[in-house]
Amino acid sequence: MYTPERERELIERTRRYLKDLNKLKGASREEAEKFIEELREVIRYHDYKYYVQASPVISDYEYDQLFRLLRDLERKYPSLVSPDSPTQRVASEISGSFPEVSHYAPMLSLDNAYGEEELIDFDRRVRELTGEEEIEYSVEPKYDGAGIALVYENDIFVRGATRGDGEVGEDITPNLRTIKSIPLRADFSAFGIRLIEIRGEVLISRDEFRKMNEERLEEGLTPFANPRNASAGSIRLQNPAEVAKRKLHAVVYQVSYVEPEFSFPKTHYEAIKMLHLLGFKTPFPDMKVFSDIRRVLDYCREWEERRDEYPYELDGMVIKVNKRSLYESLGFTSHHPRWAIAYKFKARQATTQIIEVIFNVGRVGTVTPVAKLEPVQIGGVTVSSVSLFNEDFVREKDIRVGDMVLVERAGDVIPYVVEVIKEARKGDEKPIIYPEKCPSCGSKIVKLPGEVAWRCINISCPAQVIARLKHWGSREAMDIRGLGEQTAKALYAHNLVKDVGDLYFLKPFDFAKLPGFADRSAMNLYEAIQNSKNRGLDRVLYGIGIRYVGLTTARKLAQAIESIWDLRSMGEEKIMEIEGIGEIVARSIKEFFSREENLKVIEKLEKAGVKLRRDRLEIEGPLRGKVFVFTGSLDSFSREKVGEIVERLGGTFSNSVTSKTTYLVVGKDPGRTKIEKAKKLGIQTLTEQEFIEMIRTFGDPEQLVSEKQSQRTLF
Repeated sequence: MYTPERERELIERTRRYLKDLNKLKGASREEAEKFIEELREVIRYHDYKYYVQASPVISDYEYDQLFRLLRDLERKYPSLVSPDSPTQRVASEISGSFPEVSHYAPMLSLDNAYGEEELIDFDRRVRELTGEEEIEYSVEPKYDGAGIALVYENDIFVRGATRGDGEVGEDITPNLRTIKSIPLRADFSAFGIRLIEIRGEVLISRDEFRKMNEERLEEGLTPFANPRNASAGSIRLQNPAEVAKRKLHAVVYQVSYVEPEFSFPKTHYEAIKMLHLLGFKTPFPDMKVFSDIRRVLDYCREWEERRDEYPYELDGMVIKVNKRSLYESLGFTSHHPRWAIAYKFKARQATTQIIEVIFNVGRVGTVTPVAKLEPVQIGGVTVSSVSLFNEDFVREKDIRVGDMVLVERAGDVIPYVVEVIKEARKGDEKPIIYPEKCPSCGSKIVKLPGEVAWRCINISCPAQVIARLKHWGSREAMDIRGLGEQTAKALYAHNLVKDVGDLYFLKPFDFAKLPGFADRSAMNLYEAIQNSKNRGLDRVLYGIGIRYVGLTTARKLAQAIESIWDLRSMGEEKIMEIEGIGEIVARSIKEFFSREENLKVIEKLEKAGVKLRRDRLEIEGPLRGKVFVFTGSLDSFSREKVGEIVERLGGTFSNSVTSKTTYLVVGKDPGRTKIEKAKKLGIQTLTEQEFIEMIRTFGDPEQLVSEKQSQRTLF
């Protein structure tokens, strides 16, 4: 039984083991015998927290380090192995919400390698066990999603299940049938196959995950922690119709069982190629075959550098012996196959402590708690603070000052508190208490009906004014170089601006009054502000600070109206007719345009000459119906700028190559995935210069976007 005292003890022992890893690895048999059973108990505890309670108290990387320590000690001293050791079993993740089904073959985990030595050691073991001097390996991305097993019988998809405990999973067939990348019928009989079980992963793309969280944040909801958790939760929803709304994808990467066996491809690569030809989403064309472990390592490192370019979250690469006939001689442990290993990328989770909690006031008055952390490295980045979002989030997770917490940073997702390690509490942790007054202006804060956030409703609140100025100058909004937080604070402190409209009536000598501003820097900021007047209607709608109107929503609004003033006269129902605009957003827009102080700001902008209408190019849209995808780095502009060019000319800017893509524009060091997919689909590719020449036929590109931050001309 895990009493609070026992849990606290196990967590303290965990921290001690992790701190002394190198010393413990070199333990003598006598030394290992003294602590190995306690190490097993620590690992069992973490299995219980992860698989049974679904509330891990350490990161995956930290767990792997403990598991590997135990495994290595048991290999070094075989007489210390016990039948109930965690290394002799696969932990369960069965929730009991769905019927249980047995897999045709064990669905085991993979052993992990975290560096060059471990991968070379894997190659050595494989060659020793097989007696082969040279081994051919397939290498493919390791997807960070929810594991599934699919069964096809007589070409028909008959069952889909979760991984479960490796032997038994949960039958989630109705949910998986809603995922369009899972064929309901596949012509396996053409290959002489009657029955087949395929392993794969359910995923949410980065773009969909970002949109999902943008929408949740705009609606005042807490965002999902990461794509993996969102995927795992989605496939276990009780209503398949709700699963369908999540826009899930499924990638298959292993054939685990087949009848009859004789006609099946002899290599893993050919097996996946077969699945690819049958219409499944697979690791092709990113899956490569090498006969040199050094080239395998180079390919893994290459992918670690470009992992964030991939449409799905990756946490490593999977290396498999390519020749399937060697699988039997290599065999399995109780935990993993000996013919495969995962090369793990740098961890993006870590445990750390909350030192204090402060409260920030945002541009629309939202009072947000921010936890200041004991600095910790996550994925090569030092994380020292994390948003706690709102009071409901704090209450739901019972977060307190002094708590140990598990923090995750996935890709470009903001750092997120995944779990509070309550078992580590010592009793002196302090509850987080919301202030009664705004920490910036001292006004009483309120929680409006139906909302989860506390807000300061004083429109003149200094923190809000400064935040709105900073947001207005951000790259995604009006892209005013030099208008950051410190400059915004200085402008407000010197009583030069009270709203964003005031910016356009300042002169260079006004900026010269600010600390650190010489004549040249003052002129640069003045010119940047003046140049922002032609950013476009969508950027104004995003930058002006309407609650719940993010960049995506702003673009949809800009495409549906001709002038910002149209939104003042439109009713809520009319606004809701715009694609993707719901009741909450429509109500917020009407509220914004009903306030006199907001209308005065728009009038100032109009008087200053800021473009508040769509121009003729935007309305006619010469690129209407054309979809552009870009890969590699570009010399002339950023991704934000190129998206602006394409969309202002009526085209669509996308991150993924699909059958609907019209052009793929190729820059320096392009991604192989996009190029190979474009070739397969017969999509026309353009160089950066060819794209520029195409745009020139529709007018002067510099009228579409501002000059680059380097002050050189765009083209």
